[in-house]
Amino acid sequence: MKLIAAVYAPMQADQSLNLEIIDQYAPFLMTNGIKGVFVNGSTGDFVSLTDKERMELIEKWSDYSKEDFKIINHVGHNSLREARKLASHASKYVDGIAVLPPYYFKLKRIQDLVLYCKQIAEAAPNVPFYYYHIPALSGANFKMRDFVEIAVKEIPTFQGIKFTNNDFIDYQECVLYNDLLAEKYEMYFGIDEMLMNSLNLGGNGWVGSTYNHIAPLYQSIMEAFGNQEYKLAMEMQSKAIKFVNILDGYGGFNGAGKSYMRALGVDCGPTRFPHTSLADDNILEINKKLKSAGLTESNFSSK
Repeated sequence: MKLIAAVYAPMQADQSLNLEIIDQYAPFLMTNGIKGVFVNGSTGDFVSLTDKERMELIEKWSDYSKEDFKIINHVGHNSLREARKLASHASKYVDGIAVLPPYYFKLKRIQDLVLYCKQIAEAAPNVPFYYYHIPALSGANFKMRDFVEIAVKEIPTFQGIKFTNNDFIDYQECVLYNDLLAEKYEMYFGIDEMLMNSLNLGGNGWVGSTYNHIAPLYQSIMEAFGNQEYKLAMEMQSKAIKFVNILDGYGGFNGAGKSYMRALGVDCGPTRFPHTSLADDNILEINKKLKSAGLTESNFSSK
């Protein structure tokens, strides 16, 4: 079972990239049992980065690509031409590329979504391709079971989905269809607060932002579930939800989560607008609230 961290774009105080901190960030994640990174995604504030910055980030993260640590780069863009450029560039550095659909002029037919994905995948013909399903932000709310059935025929490099949606019927249908095909497509589930729910449906891989912070807690959830200690697993999942809700109360989870990395020994720096960076006083307040909510040091990733 794989936990893949959706990583932050580390920055200097002036909000320029801080690539050097990745030399600390990557080993930190590996030490805590993380099996890969999802770079330039929503957690990584890709919409607030230039294409050049996105390229620089993946080049640096590629230093840590190895057999048991996967590097997946999100290359989606409102411009198909720019997405293809990002995909072509990434092909030299990554273990997989991911794409979300255009999110301003939204696609209305699933056939157009497959065509869009196919053209980007063709720009990186030797790299596994993942579709990034996050309809709450992209507006493309198609059934992924239907998408997979078409994609496996039209996209030779299709490898799976980052499924960030709470439609558990659709997710289960994707898992069952994958079993029917007897293939090893990867159906990564992307809502951290519902990891336990996805275990019930056969999930075995996850991509999310809170795996940066509380990977030990999620590993305990999976262990308890595997031991059929469902009440214990549910209680620990409730702690994960509390973690998200507490940080979300400080101007939104993205900015607060990035700032909270500082408390774990990996300073990812400030975030870019519209997200909010936290002051040290905010971190102290959060720690008190987390303790009151029953989250202990053993729940957190640490150096």
